[in-house]
Amino acid sequence: MITRDIQVQIQRDLFKNKAIILIGARQVGKTSLVKQITDDLNLPTLFLNCDEPEPREILTNTNTLKLRQLIGENKLLVIDEAQRVKNIGLTLKLIVDNIKEVQVLVTGSSALEIANEINEPLTGRKYEYNLFPFSVKELVRNSNILSEMQLLEKRMIYGTYPDVINYPSDSEKTLMNITGSYLYKDILAYNEVRRPAQLEKLVQALALQIGSEVSYNELAQIIQTDNQTVERYIDLLEKSFVVFRIGAFSRNLRNEIKKSRKIYFFDNGIRNAVIQNFSPLNLRQDVGALWENYVFSERMKQNHYVQNFSKNYFWRTFQQQEIDMVEVRNNNVSVFEIKWNPMRKVKISDSFIESYKPEIIDTITPKNYLDFLL
Repeated sequence: MITRDIQVQIQRDLFKNKAIILIGARQVGKTSLVKQITDDLNLPTLFLNCDEPEPREILTNTNTLKLRQLIGENKLLVIDEAQRVKNIGLTLKLIVDNIKEVQVLVTGSSALEIANEINEPLTGRKYEYNLFPFSVKELVRNSNILSEMQLLEKRMIYGTYPDVINYPSDSEKTLMNITGSYLYKDILAYNEVRRPAQLEKLVQALALQIGSEVSYNELAQIIQTDNQTVERYIDLLEKSFVVFRIGAFSRNLRNEIKKSRKIYFFDNGIRNAVIQNFSPLNLRQDVGALWENYVFSERMKQNHYVQNFSKNYFWRTFQQQEIDMVEVRNNNVSVFEIKWNPMRKVKISDSFIESYKPEIIDTITPKNYLDFLL
């Protein structure tokens, strides 16, 4: 069992009269993590899987008396895939406010519905966590640095979903199953998506543009819709943990591009499954883009898990000066070039340095990436 980075944090927050909300894509290990936590506590536990209709019905439009009868003598209540329950926020509020001796642990595979349902009813009553595919830090802790460095190519091609790590010989089958059965499941259940084929075509277009600036207008032409629909679909994909957006950094310089954005996938393996390309790196034309996606996604996991509330951007001017990653924390700026070839020379723009005075300037390559991500 690979220990997740946020397990200790969650255990510290138990029995503080707050609901624990764990959100992440399907198949990233939310249920396994919750079961590990409950096994460690060894307390009477009621587990409700809301993919099944009976638990959904019980938890919908209920009251405190019914909830007490349901929970009985249990001290832990696990509600798995809670986004399937209508008015789940009000149900959780009743438990937190009126059944204080019970700790509620809630998982959800989409921020689409669950965020709207829980944010207002559970104001001041919850601790919320995101769970992603395994981070490189979690994998190093499970093995060692040398082993993980030797597996870098596999990570860039197949990603780090738990089933990919645990059953590496079935990696392609696992990823194709996830993209076929789970990737769009919560989005398509959302009533704003009327043309599933259009959504799938958009994801494929995004997969072919990682590391490049994307144009909503161009994407709209590709999938034959309007800019607003593209933006709405990308927002849904982000809230379902398929992709995430990186904006352009801009404060001072007049020639900076201000409104552009790049889009990365939370997992390299999912990206490659979308375009059905699991070729080795020496046969690919997109190695630089894969490397950039891997570093950005791993940095995002690291910052989230250690609660480093920094923001990441890219930077480019109309004169084609650019920086791959600009990280801002407490108004302090750091810049990183992300290069697959360690021998490639990199020069940071003098105008950027003069204007923003970055405290760190570094190049992230396969030679030093673990220093950056651990």
